[in-house]
Amino acid sequence: MPKPTKGARLGGSPAHERLILANLATDLFRHGRIRTTEAKAKRLRPLAERLITKAKKGDIHNRRQVLTVVRDKGVVHHLFTEIAPTFAERPGGYTRITKIGPRKGDNAPMAVIELVTEPMNPVRVSRAADAAPAEPKDAEPKDAEPTDEAQAEPQDAAPAEQGEAAEAAKDESKKDES
Repeated sequence: MPKPTKGARLGGSPAHERLILANLATDLFRHGRIRTTEAKAKRLRPLAERLITKAKKGDIHNRRQVLTVVRDKGVVHHLFTEIAPTFAERPGGYTRITKIGPRKGDNAPMAVIELVTEPMNPVRVSRAADAAPAEPKDAEPKDAEPTDEAQAEPQDAAPAEQGEAAEAAKDESKKDES
């Protein structure tokens, strides 16, 4: 048995909440975007995305499952034939919620929930090292002459060893100055 959601429901009873969400989902698929309260939009998003996922599969079993929520056959046909193919390569995230400010009458926070229409772009991770090739660590500028300290230190030493060698060189130079 599914555990009911805690807190107040959108319309009072669980049955009324299911009807509200079904009507919101129907209007979302019919118009592509709707203006509603933030609470209703947040409750609608998982339902709408689940229905779109079922529509992407496209078989008769999933069509009947969608028809139990969205009662309008024309909207279900639109969902399966036009909306679902646009999300074929998208693995999720079919809807977007944008907050638009309070409603004038009762100051309720309002939002727009809409279907994402932009094509899916692959995520490109660019690193600073990949973008600009770095110079090798042991490369020295051509115009600079090598110093005695640089020649004395091994190039392949670990960073901790290099730090200790640098401190020892500084101590020796201080002793020479005295």
